[in-house]
Amino acid sequence: MKPQKVAIITGAGQGIGLAICEKLAAQSVNLILNDVEEGLINEACERISHVHGVPAIPIAGDSSSEEVIEAMIQTAVSRFGTVDIVVANSGITLFGAFLDYSRKDFMEVTRVNQAGTFFLAQAAAKVMKDQANGGALLFTSSVTAHQSHENLAAYAMSKAALEMLAKNLVLELAPYSIRVNTIAPGATVTNRTQLDPDYESTWSRITPLGRPATVQDIANAAAFLVSEEAGHITGQTLIIDGGWTSVSPSPYA
Repeated sequence: MKPQKVAIITGAGQGIGLAICEKLAAQSVNLILNDVEEGLINEACERISHVHGVPAIPIAGDSSSEEVIEAMIQTAVSRFGTVDIVVANSGITLFGAFLDYSRKDFMEVTRVNQAGTFFLAQAAAKVMKDQANGGALLFTSSVTAHQSHENLAAYAMSKAALEMLAKNLVLELAPYSIRVNTIAPGATVTNRTQLDPDYESTWSRITPLGRPATVQDIANAAAFLVSEEAGHITGQTLIIDGGWTSVSPSPYA
């Protein structure tokens, strides 16, 4: 019987991150879940453990914090002895026009989206390189890394950086059988986007496939890229947007 894999997922309290957790739990993957909101992450872990019968351990806190990163890695190693999968999904979006964008907001977006992903990947890779089967790292980018979007210059730049990070890490991590890929979701129905009453209708109108993504659409792609079926895929970005970046009409038109 093959040993169960162990995954660390950040930004896992709701939305895309939680859907990825549910998908991996259904495949009997042991989970370390992180979110900045302790109540959300505790609730998610309780539900996943109850429904899927696999361990789901909450680590609350800022995913870009050195202490939280260390806690996630050490918990995985001490509890399960391995780190097989890391999904660096946590990120923030701070909207603002370029000419008025504050240094404070820019540094916060960069700290969470770029530094948080970089140093979590680094910590995980240090463990994975000594494992016989290496591991899989997955970063969450965005279609805004490929197509301009109003008031998201800093966010888009931070997400494009993650895709280049994945490419660069191929050189250093492939010798250890560590794969690094990125998903780039487009418009996706989540708790946050549903706060806009026009979100689904707007994106259904301008998306070639006729609807925005569900969190399950994104989770399915993520689960594939960290699976053994994707064992020869590394340094790649998979855009999941129903074809929007092929035509790119503005949602503000």
